[in-house]
Formats: sequence, C-alpha cells, structure tokens
Amino acid sequence: MKRLNIFAKGNLDVRDSLHSLRMDGELRWNGINQALKMNGIAVTARVRHETSLGAEATIASTGIVPAVFDGHDIPLGAYPLATQFGRKIFEASPDVFVLSIQPDIQLTNARHGQERFLFYPDGMDRWQAVQRDWLKREFHPEPLICAGAAMDHMEKLIGCLRATNDVPILVYNMSSVVRGETLHRHAGQEDILSTRIKRFNLALVELSQRSGISIVDVDRLVAQGGAETMKMDTNHLTERGCHAVANEVIHILQDHGCIAPGEGMG
Repeated sequence: MKRLNIFAKGNLDVRDSLHSLRMDGELRWNGINQALKMNGIAVTARVRHETSLGAEATIASTGIVPAVFDGHDIPLGAYPLATQFGRKIFEASPDVFVLSIQPDIQLTNARHGQERFLFYPDGMDRWQAVQRDWLKREFHPEPLICAGAAMDHMEKLIGCLRATNDVPILVYNMSSVVRGETLHRHAGQEDILSTRIKRFNLALVELSQRSGISIVDVDRLVAQGGAETMKMDTNHLTERGCHAVANEVIHILQDHGCIAPGEGMG
C-alpha cells in the first residue's frame, strides 16, 4: 500500500480534519485516512502535525529556545516552546505541505521587548501570578497582523519550503460564518472577525495567483454543506465538516498527481 507523508503546520482546523477529531474523549473522525478508506483509495497517510503561531514566526524560528525562557516552566498546552521555536518543517521531506491562515487571522501573540521574537502565551489562565508578571516585564502585546503583511510572510514561507522541497503546498482558508452575527450595517465595524476573515481569504486567492499554491477552500465547503451542520463554532468543524475538508484535500492531491484518481479501487 502506498504511503503519503503530510507535514501539516496549523491549528485545530488542520489537525481535526487531517489527523483526528476527538470530543469528550471519543474519536469522532479519524482524519484523512478515514476519508481515503471511505473513497476506496489504497493509500495510507502519515500526518505529522504541528501547531502554528503564523507565517512570520515560522520563518523566524531558529530551532533554539531563547534564553529568556530559562527557569520558567510555563504550561503552554498544544504550543510547547520546542514547537514555537522549532524548524522541523524546514528539515522534513514530505510529499505535501499543508498550512493555514487561521493563526495569522486570530492568534494574539506577544513580542519580546529586546530580541523582538514572537511568542504565543497559550492558556494564561493556568499560569501562576509570577509567570504572568514575568510575561508583562519581558513581552509586549502584538497587534493582529493585517492581511497584506500576513500574505507577504506566507509568500516568503512558501519560498523557503520550495527551496528544498519541490512538493505541493496546500493552504486552508477559513469559513467567514460567525455564529450569532446578523450585522447588516458595517459603518464603524471594519474590524469584526467575519470581515477580517473575508479579507484574508481574498488575499490568499491573490497569493495563489502569484505563487501557484493550492487553496483548501473551507469557506466554500462550509457554505455548500451548511454552517449549522459543518461547524461547531467559529473555529471548530464538526465530523461532517472534517469529512468534507479531508475529501477536498484528497481531490487536490489527485490533481497534483500525489494520489492517482481511483487508486486502489476495485
């Protein structure tokens, strides 16, 4: 059976659809391998997933955790220091890279006052007071990046990946449906999340036109399937949503020749 190696650098949107979706300790969706099996395709995917702080932080990672963290045992959940400052994505040789614009859209990073690197202080509610005080002394809140600057960093990241790996690069966009939002007058509402997502989605289309990367169009898939059944909330897809996105990834990989159409069927 053919094996497909996927390096996925993104957050829950990428992990849940490609690796696995678990809710209340129960496996609800077994990632792209479940979709491959359901489509009768004799391919096994090995998904290597890492969380992401966004394209700028990924490019800047040196593989070395800065000394400012020495002596600070901070509970960072799914964003350990080894991942935040690691370079595994540049050292890997997968059959495909999968990225996402969600981190740049939503993550509120911090920037070190002197060394200027980015850091994501995940789960601050779990931190001790002394750890939060240290964060305030050493770091400053980083404003959310605009779509144009984010795509500049993403384009540089794509260039870095292509310099050593001539493989397809897929990038997830984001569904712009925000539950409960019924806004119809946008005056003074320029920075609401749904509008921000739309700006990023359009900027990603323009990046695809320049660079040739493939977009996993989560926004279209959710619209076609219906947000009530495809999404749990703004960020989390349901089992049905994960299934649709994994199928889309398979179709894109078939177009790239990574998976032969109908491979293994019959």
